[in-house]
Amino acid sequence: MNVVINLLGTTLDNPVRGANRWDAWRPSVAIVMQEDFKVDRYHLLYASRSGRLADTVMKDIASVSPETEVVPQVIEFDDPWDFEEVYGKLYDFARKLSPKEEESYYIHITTGTHVAQICLFLLTESRRLPGRLLQTSPRQRHAA
Repeated sequence: MNVVINLLGTTLDNPVRGANRWDAWRPSVAIVMQEDFKVDRYHLLYASRSGRLADTVMKDIASVSPETEVVPQVIEFDDPWDFEEVYGKLYDFARKLSPKEEESYYIHITTGTHVAQICLFLLTESRRLPGRLLQTSPRQRHAA
C-alpha cells in the first residue's frame, strides 16, 4: 500500500483556474497521474486559507485516480519560513501517524517553502517520517 504525504503547493498547484488548469503541470495532482505508481492513500497538508485550492486539488485527484483515498489535513504555519515552527509542526504531524508494516510512505518534497522541504527531508532521513523522499518535475519538452 503506497501512502503519499504532500504539502499543497500554493504556487505550483495554482497556475491557472478553470478547465485550463489541466494544461499546466501541478505537482500535487501529477503524483497520482503516473501510470506505474499507484497511490492508495494521500495525505494533503494545507493551510486553512488555501482551502479552496485544496478542494480543487482533491477533486482533481479523485477524477484522475478515484481509487486514491485523500486525507485532507489542515496545518497552520504562522511563518512558513521559520525553521523551528515548521519543523515542530511537521514533527507533531509525524508523531500522530500510525504507519503499518504493509504501508510504503513517500514524502513529496517538491512543494512548500524551502524551509518546509528541508524539514520534510530531515524528518524522513531521521526516520521520524518512515518513508522515502519523492520529488516530481514537469515533463521535459524536446526541441523539434
